[in-house]
Amino acid sequence: MSDPGDAVVAAVGEAYRRDWTTVFSTTAQLTRDFDLAEECVQDAYAQALETWGRSGVPERPGAWLTTTARNRALDVLRRDSAFRRRMPLLVGDETVRGPEDALNDDRLRLIFTCTHPALSTDAQVALTLRLVCGLSTPEVARAFLVPPATMAARITRAKKKIAAARIPYRVPGPDQLEERVCAVLEVVHLIFTTGHTAPFGADLVRRDLTGSAIRLARLLHLLMPTSAATGALLALLLLNAARQETRLTAQGRLLLLSEQDRSRWDRRLIAEGQSLLTESLLRRPPTRYAVQAAIAAVHAEAPSWADTDWTEIVSLYDVLLRLWPSPVVELNRAVAVGMRDGPQAGLDALAPLLADPALATYGYLSAARADLLRRLENWPQAVTAYEEALALTANEVERAFLTERLAEVTRNL
Repeated sequence: MSDPGDAVVAAVGEAYRRDWTTVFSTTAQLTRDFDLAEECVQDAYAQALETWGRSGVPERPGAWLTTTARNRALDVLRRDSAFRRRMPLLVGDETVRGPEDALNDDRLRLIFTCTHPALSTDAQVALTLRLVCGLSTPEVARAFLVPPATMAARITRAKKKIAAARIPYRVPGPDQLEERVCAVLEVVHLIFTTGHTAPFGADLVRRDLTGSAIRLARLLHLLMPTSAATGALLALLLLNAARQETRLTAQGRLLLLSEQDRSRWDRRLIAEGQSLLTESLLRRPPTRYAVQAAIAAVHAEAPSWADTDWTEIVSLYDVLLRLWPSPVVELNRAVAVGMRDGPQAGLDALAPLLADPALATYGYLSAARADLLRRLENWPQAVTAYEEALALTANEVERAFLTERLAEVTRNL
């Protein structure tokens, strides 16, 4: 094959990022077989490198790729006369579609299939990253910090589970939709939070994961525009992503929210997030993602750290606790109380959480306690808390920050 040239490689790369989900989901609808669909779609992208280098990039690259992948799949199916008699990986949706059914979209079917409750959360995330986001198996393995062979086996098992459980390739009916949408949104949120602050490794942010989560959230909001939850989740992700470029110094040191240069926050993302949040709040009752987005919006709207409305943030955490009771939410509320009422009040709010087994290995609890003790100038206990936080933290950027703080408080002993 001749060298396709930088412009064609760039065009194929852009089509991969923009159109993978549509091309794959449409092909999977035809083949009812994830493995065959993957093979055909990969062949289509490989053919694009060769064909576009000779004839130029088509006006609609996604349509070209979809047609090519489907034609490849049809060729395989015609040669395999026994295909339809074998157990398919995907059970077809035989429901007759009505014109009012706005959710009949191949991309949405794919997302709901990958996040079916019959699959474990790890399998849901892995399949979503591989088949919906288009990440390679080694990239998905990196997200989970496991060898590529281990991840390949995990994805294969998930596909077999889909076959064995005869999980249907369809959007659930109205009686199940709300419950299933919640599971989908949780997976997308988990992908974003895992990328926003990577639990392990040398990088603070995994942009491949945050970018994939935002693309998924945009797709869900596009396909379900009247859903308050999808709009609120997208708002939350955008408001958090707006601060992404200011979380590190040029030397790679972690910057807390109080230290960040707010003039460098992405105002375009903030404006879009605020608009989505406003739309979501008009649909009652508010979802947990709307409240989380509202907290992020309070930070985004404050001209400086000193001007942050901590009273509003604490009140929003009170609402969030009612909607989504969680020890982590209680921890974040305690930190906000410490900002509103002083470090001792924050420590008092944290105290009940110290015995919570769900937070026994949660490094952010020790780190929050350490910071409150540092502000109180309780140096001996602050040293102990920072040492605990370090023992529970695996991200190298966060470890460097905690080590720096530990040295600071140790000097005051």
